[in-house]
Amino acid sequence: MSQPSAGFHERLQALSPDRQQAFMAALCERLLPNYALYAQMTGSGNPAGLRAILDLVWEQLSVREARIDFERQAEKLAELEPPADDDSFGARRAVEVVVALSSLLDTLRGGSPDAVLEVSRISKGGVRAYIELTEGEEDAGRLAKLVREHPLMADENDFQDAVLEAAEGKLDREALKALRRLGRNDGVSNLGLEAG
Repeated sequence: MSQPSAGFHERLQALSPDRQQAFMAALCERLLPNYALYAQMTGSGNPAGLRAILDLVWEQLSVREARIDFERQAEKLAELEPPADDDSFGARRAVEVVVALSSLLDTLRGGSPDAVLEVSRISKGGVRAYIELTEGEEDAGRLAKLVREHPLMADENDFQDAVLEAAEGKLDREALKALRRLGRNDGVSNLGLEAG
């Protein structure tokens, strides 16, 4: 069912820039609840600010003529990052959301050819960190096997495969709406969490 890793990465890199952006936007959608949960728990952060930036990305993908200043959006995004001195698990997951969205904005500003791989890795890395935190396995070999076979990681791999397939298909306005709904995942993040 899921593609071999090299095949997956090659397919991602073979996508046109706008298709890569659609893939990243869908992954960012699925990461957003992690940031919202962090904001809810700590009282810091601005989920509405992130939501607004991601909405502009979708607008740019749907309306080619849209003229959006992504330089300014990147500046706004930088202000939404959790404080550098907060090294909590929640803060690290919230930072991942900001970094993933920042990578996506980099591509909209004309750079960052590896951003699509970076966003894919960020999402999988958060799942790995969550499994490591919740399973508490000391043995590195057993932990690696546990991570590989964990239902959350299987779900993450299946999700990314589904998004990639969608991004490879016809990508008109309706398809983009469907991809966005897929990314929203009924409000459940890649960690299986939802913000209240």
